[in-house]
Amino acid sequence: MRKSLFIKKSMHSLQSEAAQKQHTFTRTLGALNLTTIGIGAIIGAGLFVLTGQVAAEYAGPGILFSFLIAGMISVFAALCYAEFAALIPISGSAYSYAYFTMGEFPAWVIGWGMTLQYLLSACTVSVGWSSYFTSLLGDFGLHIPTWLSTPPLIHDAQSGWHFSGALLNLPAMCIVAIMGCVIATGIKAAASFNNVMVFLKLAVVVLFIACGVGYINLDNLSPFIPENTGVFGQYGWSGILRGAGLLFFAFIGFDALSTLTQEAKNPQKDMPRGMLGSLGLCTLVYLLFAVVLLGLVSYKFLGVADPIAVAVNVLGPSFLWLRLFVKVAILAGFTSVIMVMMMGQSRIFYTMAHDGLLPKVLGRINDATHVPVLTTALVTLVGVVVAGLFPVGVIGSLVAMATLMAFSFVCFAVLLLHYKQPHLHRPFRTPGMPWVPLIGTIVCLAQMALFPLITWVQLITWLLIGCVVYFTYGIRRSKLRKAG
Repeated sequence: MRKSLFIKKSMHSLQSEAAQKQHTFTRTLGALNLTTIGIGAIIGAGLFVLTGQVAAEYAGPGILFSFLIAGMISVFAALCYAEFAALIPISGSAYSYAYFTMGEFPAWVIGWGMTLQYLLSACTVSVGWSSYFTSLLGDFGLHIPTWLSTPPLIHDAQSGWHFSGALLNLPAMCIVAIMGCVIATGIKAAASFNNVMVFLKLAVVVLFIACGVGYINLDNLSPFIPENTGVFGQYGWSGILRGAGLLFFAFIGFDALSTLTQEAKNPQKDMPRGMLGSLGLCTLVYLLFAVVLLGLVSYKFLGVADPIAVAVNVLGPSFLWLRLFVKVAILAGFTSVIMVMMMGQSRIFYTMAHDGLLPKVLGRINDATHVPVLTTALVTLVGVVVAGLFPVGVIGSLVAMATLMAFSFVCFAVLLLHYKQPHLHRPFRTPGMPWVPLIGTIVCLAQMALFPLITWVQLITWLLIGCVVYFTYGIRRSKLRKAG
């Protein structure tokens, strides 16, 4: 049993799979498209909401150091992902990497866990999208009834689950359904749509920076590192470190690019460029945005749900029009995140089904669109239900923890592979061996340890359900085990 649980794919078998699948997906994504898809997955609520909250509660103007630290941590994980994406030409992301380095059962665990990362992430963002969309319509005098725009289920730590009185979160359901349709039309159409969304949100961010840079008050940036209050994490360097831990989640999303390896024109070169390029550009945008935001408003007044609106008010009545554009940018940012996460989840299910661990019907590719349409339909259907019923808070922390689990797996797998197969030809090699993957693994595990017990219970429960599915279905139908 032990041998069958940890049976691994060989590099030869992976290359054979890639050769067999080369006519199923269309290789249309270049380095630029991959970079914009990465930006589409990264820039969202982290930029528009989290920046103000972290500055107000933990770091003050020192949030710039927090962004740099969080960006460096993300680069460690991205370098490991880039090596695997160039080495293994399969659209399974961390699932395929674990299959090659650790074996089938660890691969199943990480693939099952990634369902939380991608699918629930899309659902979480869709609920936020619904709130901003409802607010934007309100600016034009159009109102969606509360019972049609809020989740019917609410969870409270003291009283548990109860009904809110609402029927469905209809806008959240609609955006998930629309993104499912966009994805089903083909990767080229999805990439073009993402490019438009990325252009919109970056254009508004640049507009905000350009309008605000001339109104920066340097007094708002002093002291640059507020004195610690005597409590760990409340300002000072401890606050900067805690802020970095929170802002780390503003950088996640680049890993979704690894699910598109079989749709990249030249994955050996374009995947590393797309991952590192999107991370680098997003880090620069975050830093410039934070400087202007904190220069306009003292960090003490930014601990609100809409810190950008506070900054725009400081600019004066002549800039109130900017608030409307900011809402449009936030909606564009959320839209691209939803689409990329759903697209990544459909590719994960497709790869697992192709390996026999999920029903083979999910591994079928549509001849016209070259997209796993049935898998996309399943992801969309589940996403519509979850987005329409559940609130953000219940699933947000679980998404973050599942992401850290995937990152730690990939970093450790790179470290393991360098020791087990040091002479393997690597089109892209993680620099700074063994320190980069080692630090990446330790940091991700340390971040997981800081999560509350309830989140651990939720994650372990989900993984136990996955084990039941594997031992009752997957292990009996695994193509690799049958071939062995």
